[in-house]
Amino acid sequence: MSEVTTDVMIADRTGHTTLQLTQQETLDRVAGMEGAWVFAGDRMVQPAELANTDWGTVGTVRVVPGLVGGN
Repeated sequence: MSEVTTDVMIADRTGHTTLQLTQQETLDRVAGMEGAWVFAGDRMVQPAELANTDWGTVGTVRVVPGLVGGN
């Protein structure tokens, strides 16, 4: 039996990539992207929340660079 995967969109300065990843693969990617914002469905989540999410119902996960404001 294969593991459940979902669409994971990873954005960076060059555009975005869409991958089919398992929950662990997604967590591994997010761990290497310090400061990134993670959205599960339409809700921003912390990586720890993503680890406890029902992967069969999570929907699309989006990982984007965090925004920094200032002058």
